[in-house]
Amino acid sequence: MAEITRADVIRLIASSVNKGTILRGVDLSELDLSRLFLAEANLELANLSAANLRHADLTKADLARSNLSYADLSDSVMIRANLYEAKLVAANLRGVDLREADLRLADLREANLRSADLTGANLWHADMHGAQLTYADIEGAKGLPLDIQKWLEGGPKPEHLF
Repeated sequence: MAEITRADVIRLIASSVNKGTILRGVDLSELDLSRLFLAEANLELANLSAANLRHADLTKADLARSNLSYADLSDSVMIRANLYEAKLVAANLRGVDLREADLRLADLREANLRSADLTGANLWHADMHGAQLTYADIEGAKGLPLDIQKWLEGGPKPEHLF
């Protein structure tokens, strides 16, 4: 099987103007996809581990059950993205706009969410052990772990964060 390149992805985006790019289940690991327009793309079950997605537009993209471990998504836009059961272990999500994103059952262990906007995001049963949330906007998020909810109400800082 031939490896997919950045140029291949750009050609797919150009040919998918009206319907969203379909890259379901494709291995895009370690690929430079920075600054690409992948809004409404179907990336379900895709392997994006260690991929560079800095400044990418993934608005309403379907990334359900995809592997984004160690990926660099810093400063990308992921408004209303579907990240249900996505693996984001040690991913760089610094400054990412995740407003109203679906992160149910997502694996966010050791993820960098510094300055991320999680307003209205659904984090039901997301694993956030070791996640960095400094300066992140999480007050409007749904399904936050109980220890994080108590911390927002003035309780002690959870030991497994930061």
